[in-house]
Amino acid sequence: MNQTTKRIYGTLIGVAFISGMTGAFAFSAINHLKAPKDAFMEGTEISVAGDKHVDDDMMTLAASHSTPAQPIDLTEAAQKACDAVVYIKVTQNSKTQTIEYQDPFEDFFGDFFGRGQGGTQRRQVQTPKRQAAGSGVLISEDGYIVTNNHVVEGADDIQITLNDNREFTARVIGTDADTDLALLKIDGNGLPTLVIGDSEALKLGEWVVAVGNPLGLNTTVTAGIVSAKARNLGATSANDDVRNRIQSYIQTDAAINQGNSGGALVNVRGELVGINAALYSQTGSYIGYGFAIPTTIVKKVVSDLKNYGTVQRAMLGVSGMSLIDYIDSQKAKDDKFKADYGTNDGVYVAEVTEEGAAKQAGIKSGDIIVSVDGKKITKMSELQEATTHYSPGDKAEIGIIRDKKHITQTITFRNTKGTTAVVKSTNIDTLGAEFKELTDSQKKSLNLSSGVQITSLKEGVLKSAGMQKDFIIRKCNGQTIKTVKDLEQVFKLAQNSEDQTLWIWGQTPAGKQQSYAVQLGE
Repeated sequence: MNQTTKRIYGTLIGVAFISGMTGAFAFSAINHLKAPKDAFMEGTEISVAGDKHVDDDMMTLAASHSTPAQPIDLTEAAQKACDAVVYIKVTQNSKTQTIEYQDPFEDFFGDFFGRGQGGTQRRQVQTPKRQAAGSGVLISEDGYIVTNNHVVEGADDIQITLNDNREFTARVIGTDADTDLALLKIDGNGLPTLVIGDSEALKLGEWVVAVGNPLGLNTTVTAGIVSAKARNLGATSANDDVRNRIQSYIQTDAAINQGNSGGALVNVRGELVGINAALYSQTGSYIGYGFAIPTTIVKKVVSDLKNYGTVQRAMLGVSGMSLIDYIDSQKAKDDKFKADYGTNDGVYVAEVTEEGAAKQAGIKSGDIIVSVDGKKITKMSELQEATTHYSPGDKAEIGIIRDKKHITQTITFRNTKGTTAVVKSTNIDTLGAEFKELTDSQKKSLNLSSGVQITSLKEGVLKSAGMQKDFIIRKCNGQTIKTVKDLEQVFKLAQNSEDQTLWIWGQTPAGKQQSYAVQLGE
């Protein structure tokens, strides 16, 4: 064996020896590091989708710290909603209105020449024809549609277009400004509808779908999650009444834009859980916040509008604000203010209405309302939503904290008039007549400064009282009637008064003066 061959074999033997030592050291180190993890995982079986066991250590660790993705299929919910959501086009016709304005020249020269009338002048103006659009939701096969009050308020004509392009003319069954809801009716059968679900069961983070007609784009679907519940968008003060505009919204990050108002918010099962109502934006366009009226409020309002034409609202008879807001407001006035109410949740009662339901139940100013029939109340919006479930005459157990002690009082809800009777609609249509303001030529020929004329008369309280078509109403309950709006305002006040009577004075076109006592009744 020559010298070169010896060197080669020597080198190979050295490499083999070093490799063996390195392998032995690595094996020992791996066993040393693996022992604690194996002890920790002993008896634990890790699997991924399909129950396929993973033997690789790193994959096993990854699987133990993750949850398999569960895809959300919103196609069925979207299709159900699209079929039941309608496009609403409203028209306000041009009208002649009498306005008052100040004329500084008439005021100056009139007084100078001794014929001044305070500078107040009247003139008639012609308002332009207006059109707007929104959305609505079919909730019955025979054509009942729920939408927002602000979509149809003041409309002279309401046109409905379904997803299949069928068109209908709608009539208003009733509206409720306090909840911003309205109920419409079209004539039809077998129409597509949405099942009304339970918004109370919604959970934060749950997927929802918003469907409407935003920005002129028909049948648009957006998706998001429930971001918050019982959200109040308005500022509160200690004088807020529970009956004031009810704000207890579902907040979602599903895009809601102008035109979405009145559209549907549905859950993954395609059930209606809210009526889209508002977006919160400084620009007027969607920036991540949308709000819907929950079906816990919608169901009661729709039922009342359908059966009575107006909402039978249960009045608690207190004014106040969320306790935490009250505490903050007091601290803002006095940084040394300290109060221990035994809780930071609930509604602080600032004032109790005399002869109201709360007063009769023994609730006092300074009490903290914390529950209604066992349902926890943490803020004013939750109290508003909770009381919308009740009608006048219903009873409920109101949980309060007084002097850090829990007390339960039984309350009997009352209506806006302080009774438990059914309240009838304050819609002037219930008078059974149509009205118009006198034209300039009529005023001149009749030598009148103002008045509202009955243009048509059907069965109703006016006809029962003996009034005739073309009669000119000049005064009602002591108020001078210049416009139809004046008559509406007096009618609403009378409807909510104790005697519920309209004292009408006016004249026939022939000039014969007449007066009538119109009993509105309960």
